[in-house]
Amino acid sequence: MSTQPDSVNTTTLLAYGLPGLPLAVLGLPLYVFLPAFYAQAFGIGLATVGAVLLVARLFDVITDPLVGHLSDHTRSRFGRRKIWMLAGAPLLLIGVTFLFLPAGSPGTAYLLVFSLITYLGWTLVALPYTAWGAELSPDYHQRSRIAASREGFVIAGTLLAAAAPVLLGHGEDTGATLASLALWLWILIPASLLLLLWRVREPERVRAPVAWSEGWRILLDNAPFKRLLLAYLLNGTANALPATLFLLFVGHVLGAPEMAGLLLLLYFAAGVLSLPLWLRLARVTSKHRTWSLSMLWACAVFLWVPFLSEGQVWAFAVICLLSGLSLGVDLALPSAIQADVVDLDTANGGGERAGVFFGLWGMATKLALALAVGIAFPLLQLAGFDAGAENSASALMWLALLYAGLPVLLKLAATALVWRFPIDAGAHARLRDHLDTATESHHEPIPSPSSPAAVPVGPVQRVRQHEA
Repeated sequence: MSTQPDSVNTTTLLAYGLPGLPLAVLGLPLYVFLPAFYAQAFGIGLATVGAVLLVARLFDVITDPLVGHLSDHTRSRFGRRKIWMLAGAPLLLIGVTFLFLPAGSPGTAYLLVFSLITYLGWTLVALPYTAWGAELSPDYHQRSRIAASREGFVIAGTLLAAAAPVLLGHGEDTGATLASLALWLWILIPASLLLLLWRVREPERVRAPVAWSEGWRILLDNAPFKRLLLAYLLNGTANALPATLFLLFVGHVLGAPEMAGLLLLLYFAAGVLSLPLWLRLARVTSKHRTWSLSMLWACAVFLWVPFLSEGQVWAFAVICLLSGLSLGVDLALPSAIQADVVDLDTANGGGERAGVFFGLWGMATKLALALAVGIAFPLLQLAGFDAGAENSASALMWLALLYAGLPVLLKLAATALVWRFPIDAGAHARLRDHLDTATESHHEPIPSPSSPAAVPVGPVQRVRQHEA
């Protein structure tokens, strides 16, 4: 069996996780504040904003796998991941500056161009960053700690972004808040990345990744990866819909736009505080089962949102608090599971290519966000919803259903895919044992855990049969 877990010390965990904070300070305004801001402040219709952001996100269908592939194959004295992050940071900062500090009256072309620049910079930074995390430890449970460190900082950064209107003294002036955040990001992103590059080692590559054509065949045979990716896309869309529509729901359905910051604070604070408890549960059960339970919990709570009406802010505050309990694990555990799936690919002869896998993972993340905007805004416009005017009861009901009803259905579908996921701690230990005893020149690929013979198993625990 595999040796004792390669423990990651606290200093490394903190230095690795820290860039998640400024990336989240950027992320929440980018996905939550920006669409409504451009639609309301510059007269760009909701459907047009949705279409522009969908096109920008579809650009990542090309860039994410490409950047992942290139970073896997990069050989330099600075490592495979660091050099790409250094190249992406300036691009990201330039793009977000123009998005958050628009000159004059920006139109559709302006929004598209600087969205493309921002998303490309984000890919160059975030994709190698997450792939690097998957490589810091080969242990099943240590990977949960690493992902939790990153996502804990992500939630903390999101808390700061949610509180930014109050902390910066801008109130409901979204434009002023975005302008101030753009300036702060020029400090936070470079500082955190420099600390990461200085304090966290990048593991040496043992197995070179295979050529793209051969690697693609191996990837398509990886049934657990395809299953996990689909579940992640469904759950990501379920999370992106309320993120995109949050301000509209609070302002138009509840009639309390001034409470948006407090409600977000409750939601994200619950996510930070509950994460250690979920990680303990994952040690007792498994990562995939714990993730499934968190999604079921979120569904049970969020199911009541469409029944709320104007003035029921405190009832919604309770829902934000309770549904927020599942946030941290919903962010941390899927990427930790993805790292285990990468090991299966390595055992099957794909080499060490976490970048490609997290490139496809990032593509699914951004596609989920694009689908949320591309689905929600056109449907709202068809329902007669107008973000700048009074709306009918029918239009508000459509807003509530898109905000909470559709996400519940999507999360239930994701749970069905993940509940009986084949790679648990025992199966992964056998995978690592196979990799640890193999050599680069001679190791036998093992079949995907979609069959009982997936990984060499003992008489007690066996990987169950699962369909792709």
